[in-house]
Amino acid sequence: PGVRRNALVKLSTILEAAVAEELIKKNPAATIDRPKRSRKEISPFSLDEANRIIAHLYQTAHWPSGIYAAFFEFAFFTGLRLSEVAALRWDAVDLVKRQVHVCRTVALGLVEERTKTNKDRFVLLNERALHALKFARQYAERRANGIGKIKTTPYVFPPSKNSEYIKQTSDLHKQWRPALKALALPHRPPYNCRHTYATICLMSNM
Repeated sequence: PGVRRNALVKLSTILEAAVAEELIKKNPAATIDRPKRSRKEISPFSLDEANRIIAHLYQTAHWPSGIYAAFFEFAFFTGLRLSEVAALRWDAVDLVKRQVHVCRTVALGLVEERTKTNKDRFVLLNERALHALKFARQYAERRANGIGKIKTTPYVFPPSKNSEYIKQTSDLHKQWRPALKALALPHRPPYNCRHTYATICLMSNM
């Protein structure tokens, strides 16, 4: 429905311009009913499920893939959007104040100096988020001494392959889906990490 709605909106805009330029007398797409926007299903994980997923990802035998465990631990316990975690740089991390400055996002493979809402914000870090950052720092040191093409990167959670940052959040499914399957958990998109954090905060009377 969402794809159909977007197509109709674009088509109607083009035809409306044709009407304005007197190329056609009326917009034939104006009478077509547009499907209602479908709301994404919100299905947060329990704290136990989140801990099991994170623990499973940290147990990987392929050490470079461990960065994804830190990525999801950070996502679960900060509530950042996946695209914001992918774009997070060390210059936006303040360990003294225990906070991160969320001011970048990954969109269409590029890092943009904005967030989805065009409003930057500061997010406080709890112990679990700090643990993920500690692992990411150790990972960066090991990567710098490795044999990869890109040894250093300003991004906190670079992918295990030769790239500076995760260029599209769909790549995360390669780590996410097998983890849920191994744990016999019903599949839910990784965006639910954000909903899980919100739920944990609410249950903690925050």
